[in-house]
Amino acid sequence: MSIRHGLLALLSSGPRYGYQLRVEFETSTGATWPLNIGQVYTTLSRLERDGLVAPGGADEQGRAVYTITEAGREELERWFSTPVAPSDRPRDELAIKIAMAVAGGLDVAEVIQTQRVATMLGLQELTRAKRAATGGFAQRLVLDSLIFKAEAEQRWLDHCEAVSQQMSKEQER
Repeated sequence: MSIRHGLLALLSSGPRYGYQLRVEFETSTGATWPLNIGQVYTTLSRLERDGLVAPGGADEQGRAVYTITEAGREELERWFSTPVAPSDRPRDELAIKIAMAVAGGLDVAEVIQTQRVATMLGLQELTRAKRAATGGFAQRLVLDSLIFKAEAEQRWLDHCEAVSQQMSKEQER
């Protein structure tokens, strides 16, 4: 997800100022994607330049408030209606690391075990965060997604270990 579309989504429910957008973004994502306030204002400037948001004056405390434009609503609708393609996701560094361990003749089981421990610790942390979550439905969905990905990573690591053991046995024959 781009910050750009996240900010547009928040602005679609009403005008907001930069710091408010930062807090709501982090709350909605369970603080799994922390934003620097500079990122927020840089993104707002680009959105304004592109005609997707407009300055809406200032609030009672003098903070610059932004509103989404019709072009911004159209862009947001386009984003929500377009599936995320696998090519839009970053490379899977773990898969590359394990493949390179195999190609380099390293102890793959050790690489897998190191990752398994880290993934399990991360999963435990996510589970605790979910129990303590107060950010509502959006935050819970983000945390659920991260938990499911960690669980899937654990299953994949189990699979890698099993295949690695099977390959070792075949090479011994």
